[in-house]
Amino acid sequence: MTSPSPSHSPSPSHSPGSPASAPAAYSASDVAWLRRAVELAHDCPPSTTAFSVGAVIVDAEGRELASGHSRELAPDFHAEESALAKLAGTPVPAGATLYSSLEPCSRRASRPTPCSELVIASGIRRVVIAWREPDVFVTDCQGVRLMAESGVDVIEIPELAESARAANAHLRF
Repeated sequence: MTSPSPSHSPSPSHSPGSPASAPAAYSASDVAWLRRAVELAHDCPPSTTAFSVGAVIVDAEGRELASGHSRELAPDFHAEESALAKLAGTPVPAGATLYSSLEPCSRRASRPTPCSELVIASGIRRVVIAWREPDVFVTDCQGVRLMAESGVDVIEIPELAESARAANAHLRF
């Protein structure tokens, strides 16, 4: 699959954990792939105990490697976990990016390994998110911080946060 067509040009963002003087730029392609992740979030079966999240893994040439959404492979699977599972142990190519509609979790009750740790272990070194996890199910999510401290470049595109929140309107927070 090739890169989705972007609908507008983004402005620079700052990578959490990096100095304000070092902007982490993102491209129109990043916006388009993140929009795809947000669309996948709308495919999730609604749950009153979990967010609806979409994730896409893209290689350095702009080809989709895998995608997933919450509860796609199992009732307790998160979107990032589903996308990574579809790679079935295949090494993630250098330069791959994970796009997620929500910050990868740092703690969870339903599975042994949080998504931020799965991302770090996968070798992915670039993550683009639309929305930071609010204090609904877990307070003080530290996924962005943990990934950044492990050398992952994390970029937030906040203009897509409202679309990501819309996939979770059933939670009424």
